[in-house]
Amino acid sequence: MNRDQKAAVVEEIAAQIKAAEAIFAVDYRGLSVSQAAELRARLRAVDAKFRIVKNSLTERAAEKAGAEPLKPMLEGPTALTLVHGDAALAAKALSDVARALHILEFKGGLLNGDTLSAEDVRSIARLPAREVLHGQLVGTIASPLTGLVRSLHALVAGLAVQLQAIADQGLVGETAEPPPTEPEQPEPQPQAETDEDAAADAGSSDPQEEQT
Repeated sequence: MNRDQKAAVVEEIAAQIKAAEAIFAVDYRGLSVSQAAELRARLRAVDAKFRIVKNSLTERAAEKAGAEPLKPMLEGPTALTLVHGDAALAAKALSDVARALHILEFKGGLLNGDTLSAEDVRSIARLPAREVLHGQLVGTIASPLTGLVRSLHALVAGLAVQLQAIADQGLVGETAEPPPTEPEQPEPQPQAETDEDAAADAGSSDPQEEQT
């Protein structure tokens, strides 16, 4: 492979590293050509790619892609699994092959820019698929809401029963007539003073007041 070819490979791998949501590094010693082909097919089914490239070229690609945490993992025979789909499914495919063939030792990786240890990758392999996790999350959120809706339905139903009972008793739906009130009695008016009353008042005045 000449210099231009190496440069092209570095550019290609760097672009794939940048585009990947997760990257798993594994030691592939003992993996035969046919086993590698079968593994590649399994990983393609979960939108992941298995790449075996010289460590020197992968180091340059990792540096170019800003993925320097990958460089310490590039010791000995190292293959990269570049994941574009569900990271859990890709890690599980690698784990299943490793368990069946007793090869493919995890070295670590990257997930959304975060560095993963070998144990982290094994933990990811034990996770449910993304769709299963989403279903569990939706179920967890929906459970309290379902209970709330049921409680509201029960409350509304109970209120309707109570209102119907009140209506059956004739306590709603009719306008009650106000109780009759007694007519207002007019206040007595003072009588006008007659001429006889005036004369009586004049005759009963004190005689001393008339003397000068």
